Amino acid sequence: MGQVHVLDGYYLAITLLITIGYQLFFFAIAFSLKFDKLTDFAGGTNFVILAIITLALSGSHDARQIVASIFIMLWGARLSGFLLFRIIKTGKDDRFDSMRDKFFSFLGFWVFQMVWVWTVSLPVTVLNSPNIQAYPQPKFGTGRDIAGIIFFAFGFFLESVSDVQKYQFRDKPENKGKVCDVGLFTWSRHPNYFGEIIIHFGIYMIAVSPAAYGYVKGQAHNALYATILGAFFLTLLLMFVSGLTLQERPGAKKRYESGNHWESFKTYTERTSILFPFPPQLYVRMPTFLKRTIFLEFPIYVFDPAKHADQSKVQGRQSEEGLNGRSEQHEEATS
Repeated sequence: MGQVHVLDGYYLAITLLITIGYQLFFFAIAFSLKFDKLTDFAGGTNFVILAIITLALSGSHDARQIVASIFIMLWGARLSGFLLFRIIKTGKDDRFDSMRDKFFSFLGFWVFQMVWVWTVSLPVTVLNSPNIQAYPQPKFGTGRDIAGIIFFAFGFFLESVSDVQKYQFRDKPENKGKVCDVGLFTWSRHPNYFGEIIIHFGIYMIAVSPAAYGYVKGQAHNALYATILGAFFLTLLLMFVSGLTLQERPGAKKRYESGNHWESFKTYTERTSILFPFPPQLYVRMPTFLKRTIFLEFPIYVFDPAKHADQSKVQGRQSEEGLNGRSEQHEEATS
């Protein structure tokens, strides 16, 4: 089968329309039935669908297209499968408690998911497009191809293994409320995020090879390079929107105010890199300046009890603990 042109030469419009339709279908189910279990599944499987469709439409299935497409399909399938398994076990997704009954607020999340899927898929979408495949392609196995495979393999290992390690840790009743500091989490507070980031930079490295080695020219050359937007968008999303900013300072604040293993959490953050895997024995001795710059532990993530804690909650907890302690002492004295 030859190349199929659909709406535009880069498959941008058709992938956008498919993504909008796919996400709206699942949004209708989730909103009408108040059903959380398919939300993340819809996101991950959308990547798989776009890769399959663009690869099928391209007509020319060289090794680079196949590898890049399979990589994003593997990532999307694993992510959606794991998140579906997790939500089935937990029952509901607390992220949607404040918006589940609000049509436009809930729809806003799904619109953002559309943007996420379409943007992060760009390297594979454009690589498979007619405007790129119209040019001769370098033989698969370039330096960028190899680097991309290494990035993907390492990132896939980090993300998949750390997801399982955290799930197994939290699934044990004796670990309720404790800090997950086992396995890969001894080297990074968020190894799954770091793995996901380098996965997509790895896919981009593979996809951009035809332009990097001068085979693809003109606007198509620029279009391939521009697909780095996908990896950058994902990185910004995890670092400043839905990832670290929602977990670091808010998580520390919650632990401090509730007294939930605060001291062990504080020790953990002092010795463990926020993103890059790094030996804790070295990180704990690292100057604060380096942690706040090279290691990306920016001030927006740092929790300062004096500035960020609700002291009334802390005082209320301490008063309650004091009353409970005195009550226990009285019971012991009268028994």
